[in-house]
Amino acid sequence: MKRILDTFETKHSASVTGLSRRHFLQLSAIAGGGIMVGFHLPEVMAGTPVQMPHKTVQPNAFVRITADNWITVIVGHTEMGQGVTTIIPMLVAEEMDADWQRVRWEQAPTAPAYQNPLMHQQLTGGSLTTIAQYEPQRKAGAAVREVMLAAAAKRWHVDVSSLRTDTGRVIHDASDRSATYGELAVDAVGIEPPANPKLKDPKNFKIIGQPLRRIDAMTKVDGSGKFGMDAYVPGMLIAVLARPPLFGGKISHVDATVAKAMPNVVGVYETPQGVAVVAKDFWSAKRARDALVLMYSDVIGERVSTDEQRIMYRHLMSLEGTVARSTGDIELAQRSATKTFTADYWFPYLTHAPMEPLNATIDYRGGNTAEVWMSTQWPEGDQHAAASVLGLKPEQVKLNTLLTGGGFGRRSSLGFDVIIAAAHIAKAVRRPVKMIWTRDQDIQGGYYRPSAYHRLSATLDSQGTITSWTNRIAVQSIGTGTVMERFIVKNGIDSLSVEGAEDIPYAIPNLRVDLHTPRFQVPVLWMRSVGHSHTAFAVEHFLEEIAHGIGKDPYQMRRELLQEKPRHLATLDAVAKLANWSTQPKAGVFRGIVVHESYGSFVGTVVEASVTTDQMLTVHKVYSVIDCGVAVNPDLVKAQMESSIAFGLSSALYGEITLNKGEVQQGNYDDYPVVRMNQMPQIETMVVESAESPGGAGEPGVAGVAPALANAILWATGQPVRSLPLRHSFRVV
Repeated sequence: MKRILDTFETKHSASVTGLSRRHFLQLSAIAGGGIMVGFHLPEVMAGTPVQMPHKTVQPNAFVRITADNWITVIVGHTEMGQGVTTIIPMLVAEEMDADWQRVRWEQAPTAPAYQNPLMHQQLTGGSLTTIAQYEPQRKAGAAVREVMLAAAAKRWHVDVSSLRTDTGRVIHDASDRSATYGELAVDAVGIEPPANPKLKDPKNFKIIGQPLRRIDAMTKVDGSGKFGMDAYVPGMLIAVLARPPLFGGKISHVDATVAKAMPNVVGVYETPQGVAVVAKDFWSAKRARDALVLMYSDVIGERVSTDEQRIMYRHLMSLEGTVARSTGDIELAQRSATKTFTADYWFPYLTHAPMEPLNATIDYRGGNTAEVWMSTQWPEGDQHAAASVLGLKPEQVKLNTLLTGGGFGRRSSLGFDVIIAAAHIAKAVRRPVKMIWTRDQDIQGGYYRPSAYHRLSATLDSQGTITSWTNRIAVQSIGTGTVMERFIVKNGIDSLSVEGAEDIPYAIPNLRVDLHTPRFQVPVLWMRSVGHSHTAFAVEHFLEEIAHGIGKDPYQMRRELLQEKPRHLATLDAVAKLANWSTQPKAGVFRGIVVHESYGSFVGTVVEASVTTDQMLTVHKVYSVIDCGVAVNPDLVKAQMESSIAFGLSSALYGEITLNKGEVQQGNYDDYPVVRMNQMPQIETMVVESAESPGGAGEPGVAGVAPALANAILWATGQPVRSLPLRHSFRVV
């Protein structure tokens, strides 16, 4: 991820530095006697004072203060359950000295001002929100606070140094006067905000670091929070799509006679993505779609089967790949080795399987404007894609980002497949239409975490020290051929393919990682924890195999190899202590331990599991420790870790997309299950108190779950886990 961000900064540096630096914030009057605070991140942009009605946001407006003392923080990121609608307001409110009980959030429009300052795209992903916004949003709040102080000084004719702020008020102790931010809003209009306001010393934080309740929680409970599926436009139609069963296949003939005659069906339209059936309601559209008689041209379709692909990948293991990392002298270490370990690991395709089906609502009536409502992680990309299909400029497409019922990376598709399909339908219908992909369509139609094959080899000397380590990987590239290729792929290496493998923290003097990048038409995409979802397993379980093979405590082996990695070591020690590693678990229960870094955070995981003689697997408890630097809201970090454990367990136990002559065999939660509530183990999580810069929290917890469970199984059975999912080898309880 660091490599990708560095590339982003280099590619965009020219355009960023060309922006105006004259203002960091611009105050402008709004109806009701309030102020609007606008800023561009990370660079400075001048704003234009405008009159605007309540709830209307300028493209560069992030903070609103109204006369009734409400502070509204405009959030440019997508809320997917991870809590950005609380985290970002906390950052602003901390430096504002705001009254947290009077802080609320509002979803930002799709506009350049709301781009992720590290990615230069309005994109939520990569566990980057807190990393990217920690300082900029604090600066925004600090600048507002200084404006409030200046407004009070102007009103009371006192020196600003004699004033202080507390809980949404400016206070003048000498005269025993105070005023709320709302009362001072009119006085604040026209005051030039500071470009580089002074930030608080973290020891004085009152909001950051507190386990505050989510701002959006009640709206999700009472139904007032709107998800993509909730979007409604009067007169709206519903569309579903029939697509070829093979990736790369085409529909060659359509007989829609029966479908068109069915009740409530408005029309059947051929689009580049398939055949769209449009009706007055979903059930009518689905029944009519199922009544279509279709013929396919499969000549160019992908016909690979999972077993064949696995054989191809295994064959690649005997061929040298493109070198991603090479240090030391592998051959010399191998010639002088006392002991050698080698292992192959296979990982199947995985799908995101979000609970909310993919959908997009478009109101386009043939003019020069359109409006879109979506649950999307990439509103800017979807806006541009819709505009391209409709023949409009991006600014002519208003895209409204709604709450998301699960994203995991699927709603930031590099092919923008959902919005493009919806836009083609809207262009044909020219009436408000909501396109819905049923879950089986999404599971069977892509996109996927790519399947992967690893071969690892290590040599040890007579003292049991690892002297060399090689890791050969075969996996499809996520970035190649996409709009992100120039940021992700360098010198033939997709950084998402080798992350977690080329940068292992263990002190091994001779190390080589190389990569094969086979090409298939099966569409692949990042999925929660991305490359770490397979590299962490390969690295950590192979290390466990070595420890088991030489009879060494796996915790102590890791400690010895991490002496030069203090945060890894501290996290490892913390999770070992949390799990009482020095004591034996109850009879029949075994432990596996893992430490892994990703997205700027360090996670230690211990899994307790048991395996009976008839191969019944039970996961009893998961201990998890995360060092994510400053934890803006520890309660939300814990929630993310618990969510990651559920996600990681689902993939480890059940996750598998298989192909039979190119056709996906799974279709819904019945044959692509996720863990149920009764299957969830106990979870104990600790968030490390840290003054380090924030890391991510949405993805780091996923990577360590599967290898920690596999490690426990190794000690329980004596047999390593060489392929996933585990349901093929065990009966899961």
